[in-house]
Amino acid sequence: MTTRSSFRPVREGETLGQRTWRIPLSPYERFMQEEGIPIYRGIGVYDSRELPLGEWKRMGAKGSFIVLDGIERKKGMFVVEVPASGATSPVKHLYDEFYLVIEGRGSTEVWRSDVAQAPSPANKKQVFEWQPGSLFMVPINASFRFVNAASSPALLLAANNSPLIINIFQSHRFVFDNDYEFSERWDGSPEFFKAKDDVEHDPVKGRAMLRSGLYPDIVGTELPLDNQRAPGSRRLQPGYPGYEVDAAMGGFIAEYWSGRYTRCHYHESGAVIVCLRGKGYSFTWPKAIGTRPWEVGMEQYVKRQDYVPGGMVAAAPGGGDWFHQHFAVGKEPLRFINYWGGPTGDTGRDGDEPEEQNNPHLLGLSEGGKIIKYSEEDPMIRKIYQGELDREGVQFRMPEEAYR
Repeated sequence: MTTRSSFRPVREGETLGQRTWRIPLSPYERFMQEEGIPIYRGIGVYDSRELPLGEWKRMGAKGSFIVLDGIERKKGMFVVEVPASGATSPVKHLYDEFYLVIEGRGSTEVWRSDVAQAPSPANKKQVFEWQPGSLFMVPINASFRFVNAASSPALLLAANNSPLIINIFQSHRFVFDNDYEFSERWDGSPEFFKAKDDVEHDPVKGRAMLRSGLYPDIVGTELPLDNQRAPGSRRLQPGYPGYEVDAAMGGFIAEYWSGRYTRCHYHESGAVIVCLRGKGYSFTWPKAIGTRPWEVGMEQYVKRQDYVPGGMVAAAPGGGDWFHQHFAVGKEPLRFINYWGGPTGDTGRDGDEPEEQNNPHLLGLSEGGKIIKYSEEDPMIRKIYQGELDREGVQFRMPEEAYR
């Protein structure tokens, strides 16, 4: 049988291949487009309540994907609107997923397999309630749905590591219809969703951490004093059940005094800051243009994102190391969460790497660290900030010794 081929061998002196080629969409990008809901793109979002929503068949609700600059292959994000006095469709998937409640009250039902066909203690539905400010995770590959207890819609903001899983396996059936039960991650016990209050030191960095699959109110809960990012700053590390390596990778919740701002620092892309309380803005710019972009006439490369509760910003949006800095301008403290999406595979150390290292976020650039000390920052940073505070009627509260 003769087969036809479009391949044409080159002659001596010719070069095989095209000068330009069209790069195909990633599997995750195709997945988002196939889901048929809006896709928001940008450096950040002023308020997630303002995002356009579309009918989402998979979830049985309305939703919108969020693709912030620099997180495209590392973290999936979306908002889902649970209908008033209604519920979402049951779903399950082979990736980690976390939810932050922006608006509304309701409950989550979680189960391991078909309860009707296999009733047993391990398959019994676990139910927990949520409210604005609740943070929780759903166990990997467990079935779940949301039930709205109010007569108005509820809005939840999700973060996950779906881009990695979908890009690797490229099979919707494998990701969404897989029967494997990760009993080592969740054995069906209700203890997974019991809120804890015993703060401990995280095992890697020694900062305050709390372990639970459910945090009922991360907006109002007390945060221990930390002082690393800014004078008077407070911080708590959520630790999630089922992770064996580096529990300190689960994002963090931080709070800064009104009238104060963080030290500028840099790291790779992937972190997303979501505002929980107060009002603020962030500056971010490429590390390559230096520490004083206004002073050297490069201020056009500085990106600014303003936000209120429910808003967010990609901390380092450029796909590499970007400086970023966060500013509290409201009359109440600025609280946000560095919203984790689950493991990316870049966790722990390899055998030939040193077991210990200095904390780069306590050291200035000249000391081998990753922060710009207040005394070394561009003077325009402080000038712009003081102007913003004047417009808001908020007092500048940075201690003068911080600039020495």
